[in-house]
Amino acid sequence: MTASTETDDLEELLRILPQPLQSAVTLLPDAALLEIVLDLGRRPQARLTYAAIDLVDEPVTRLDLERISHAVGPFTADNRAGIEGTLHRVAAIRNRTGTVVGLTLRVGRAVFGTIDAIHDLIADGRSLLLLGPPGIGKTTRLREIARVLADQCGRRVMVVDTSNEIAGDGDLPHPGIGNSRRMQVPHPDRQHRVMIEAVENHMPEVIIVDEIGTTAEAAAARTIAERGVQLIGTAHGTTLENLVLNPTLADLVGGVQTVTLSDEEARARGTQKTVSERRGPPTFDAVVEIVDRERLLVHRDTGRAVDAILRGLPTDGHCRGADALPSDAPRPARQAHPLASPLLMAALEPDGERLVRIYPYAISRDLVEKVIRDLRLNARTVSRAEQADLALALRARAADPRLRRLLDATSITLHQVKRNSTAQIRHVLRDLFNVLPGLEEEAVDEAAREAELAAQRVLAQGIAVELAPRPAPIRKMQHRIAMRYRLHAESSGNEPERGLVLHPGAED
Repeated sequence: MTASTETDDLEELLRILPQPLQSAVTLLPDAALLEIVLDLGRRPQARLTYAAIDLVDEPVTRLDLERISHAVGPFTADNRAGIEGTLHRVAAIRNRTGTVVGLTLRVGRAVFGTIDAIHDLIADGRSLLLLGPPGIGKTTRLREIARVLADQCGRRVMVVDTSNEIAGDGDLPHPGIGNSRRMQVPHPDRQHRVMIEAVENHMPEVIIVDEIGTTAEAAAARTIAERGVQLIGTAHGTTLENLVLNPTLADLVGGVQTVTLSDEEARARGTQKTVSERRGPPTFDAVVEIVDRERLLVHRDTGRAVDAILRGLPTDGHCRGADALPSDAPRPARQAHPLASPLLMAALEPDGERLVRIYPYAISRDLVEKVIRDLRLNARTVSRAEQADLALALRARAADPRLRRLLDATSITLHQVKRNSTAQIRHVLRDLFNVLPGLEEEAVDEAAREAELAAQRVLAQGIAVELAPRPAPIRKMQHRIAMRYRLHAESSGNEPERGLVLHPGAED
């Protein structure tokens, strides 16, 4: 099932904005709008699912911030406020004297169909932890889970709502959570107490909580799970590996302890005598990594997955969502693919667009993903060597027996980095993908903004708009943006003065 928006009440959010910003936002595709960012002295910006664009040329003034803050009302201790009856959130940035110098207006939506891929996990009563970067849709999925469990499964569901993001602002919870009940948290520091209070006072079958981020909250989560209550939550972190290495939250997945093996056991395992092992049973039965808005990486058995990570073995995570696309499904078109070196040509389709899958070994998966995003490579990391097109490993670990067995079994190519650092990984991937020096982040961002604004102008005015001359890889990225707006794009001029012209009319 394709996710469909139930409601976003966007007009309620627009009402608190100055008129020029209201007009600019109404030209944007509603479904793609994530946030509106207002920083003192800077141009107001809209953050979409695929880009960030300036809304108007005039910078934000103190008067703008004061008027919006007044319209929203008082901010809570965590500098957040809501708009009553909606799911929208307004967060403030203050200077040292407490004056508001920036605002982030996040669009909140109730969406159907976001949990179809994991319905089986929540319906069978298992505790489930969602991981993913900010803005990827964790809270939206929690809201949908609450509604499904309460309305379709008939369970007693209690939502612990720290910042009123799950069920909206005001005393009446948003209908997006269905018949679930909601307990508001008076101060962020008390979330763990309200979690325990919900169990002790209201006999829920399910507790739903967002943003577990402290040792106290992790301990409260374990207490809830040990009492036989199904727990659905989110935590700070993007991957299960990332969570295992987080000393504050590792207890959610069983914790980590250091043990010393006997000489015989160490030889049998092919490891050093001192190793890391899981300390106990995990709080959450299953973990779901939100890869993007369409795809999820599901670890059905948290304990087994954590054991594999600690032993340097592949986990059993498998990809779901996007109509059951495999884990090598391409990313959204926002990602531009630099020219690939001959080493990668075997992994690419003839048009050079297939996503390249990288298996990190003994290096940080988060760092590799960060470099992929920074360089805008059409690539992603995978947790199993058999899913990969190439492996990336520390030079010092390149001779590990386990890695050699994986390479022999999969026939993938190994590439090495000297140190587990962003700079080293960036250096290797730039050479590997033949990233051109001219395709730096600022240049690509500028070209993307230009194409976004031009596309909006074409749609609004029905005229053709010519873009500035760009190198071929950047023109390809701009062409994808035009396709997203269902516009026709054609190249004009001769190199190096060749650029795109956007026309009204859908691409074939």
